[in-house]
Amino acid sequence: MSTKIALISDSHGYIDDAILKNLMEVDEIWHAGDIGDEEVMKRMPKGKKVRAVFGNIDDQKTAQKYPEWEAFELEQVKVAMTHIGGKPPRYSKGIKAKLKELRPNLFICGHSHICKVEFDPALNCLYMNPGAIGRQGFHQIRTMLLFELDSGEVKNLRVVELGKRGK
Repeated sequence: MSTKIALISDSHGYIDDAILKNLMEVDEIWHAGDIGDEEVMKRMPKGKKVRAVFGNIDDQKTAQKYPEWEAFELEQVKVAMTHIGGKPPRYSKGIKAKLKELRPNLFICGHSHICKVEFDPALNCLYMNPGAIGRQGFHQIRTMLLFELDSGEVKNLRVVELGKRGK
């Protein structure tokens, strides 16, 4: 039995019907920070497990509701998620040490607004950044990731393009 995941980040207070339609198709929704407005989280489809971390634009109230790090195991995959993580092999300050401590199979972050998936052989870990679903930032196309976790593996990974950033 696999678990379907939608990975989003950097909503900056924005969510639309195209995003919500994709979120309806999954079992869990993971938000890698910069939520921007609690209304985004209130619009998540009912009955879905939602995991989220706060980001650097989030206010104190959001930071109290969501942790800086999520570390959990699902479908035999150890996951670590934070907002500012950098990317392989140049992680943000302190991230590599934290990953060596947590030893995840899957490391997730946001912040860069750049959709990127890469295996880091030095940490034996898959890195994922879903890009940004919001309209604020320097990215051109809004993106998210959909995938499944099944028996210790990431399967059926796909990038969903949500259209131009625009205003």
